[in-house]
Amino acid sequence: MNIAGTLTDVLLIEDSSQIGYARRTAQKLAETIGFDTTDAGRVALVATELASNVLKHAQRGELHLRTLPFKDGHGIEMLAVDRAQGFDVHACLTDGFSTGGTQGIGLGAVSRQTDVFDVYADSRGAVLLARLYPRTHKVVDLRLGVSQHSLANDPACGDVWHLAIDGANLSALIIDGLGHGEEAERAARAGEKAFAHAPFASPVLLLEDMHHAMIGSRGGALAFAQFDAQRDKLTFTGIGNIGASLIAADKSRGLASHPGIVGGQYRKAQPFDYAHVNGHLLIMYSDGLQSRWNLHDYPGLVHRHPAVIAAVLHRDFCRGRDDVTVLVVALEAAHG
Repeated sequence: MNIAGTLTDVLLIEDSSQIGYARRTAQKLAETIGFDTTDAGRVALVATELASNVLKHAQRGELHLRTLPFKDGHGIEMLAVDRAQGFDVHACLTDGFSTGGTQGIGLGAVSRQTDVFDVYADSRGAVLLARLYPRTHKVVDLRLGVSQHSLANDPACGDVWHLAIDGANLSALIIDGLGHGEEAERAARAGEKAFAHAPFASPVLLLEDMHHAMIGSRGGALAFAQFDAQRDKLTFTGIGNIGASLIAADKSRGLASHPGIVGGQYRKAQPFDYAHVNGHLLIMYSDGLQSRWNLHDYPGLVHRHPAVIAAVLHRDFCRGRDDVTVLVVALEAAHG
């Protein structure tokens, strides 16, 4: 399965009128991708509760929306993101606790309406994740998360991400086209197209294919990581300033890239192999994200869903001067 990257749709939640807009937007998206009336209603209910929770506890925040492809269709992901203190996770998950201005069903009941529900909250704010799939399908949730945003909400994004899954193996790519806007996106998409043809090919050959595809464009920085579940090994190949780390509960390792511009000039890249990676998190990010973050500064975050981790990192470390992409993947045989 190939998953082509898309931008995160961000809805501001700053006053009560925006709760209704968030509900309608989420419900319409659900209907567009084939949810029936009952399932689209679940999406609307959850969107209402998440947006209301943001308004009550933080006064302002965001609802992030994206579709989730699976073999026979799409699901929906919603993330409520805020930067406020004082969110009481345990109280909000108690049945009958109303976030105000809603039916009062509480986040505990919302968690039972969703297929995946997760929360992380500390003094810096809260992130709540809800994923919903059509009840007519039995879907195994992919343990991955992505947060991608263009500079100044430009419809063109110079960052591109792509994920290929083959059984338990996966191959993940991020390209950052030089600059931003349409020309940067065109460069990145050219490289992505070459990657999608053979995402599990020999790293050196795959990099050469992407390089040739990007010649004549602005070029860009890129990195891709190929996970072999049977061998419990990750091979990482990078040119330019795409950051990447392997993170376990007790340690983290930075992944090495080489200087250069793909589509321009670079020295022959050397892929790096990393052993015993099963159970680790792979985090890859463009330079729109600051590199000084440390996941272990967030107690317990390493154990949360990758989508929550991606949202927290974007919230707290986005530079705000460029397109930004954060991709978080749990490396585990369960992808198969």
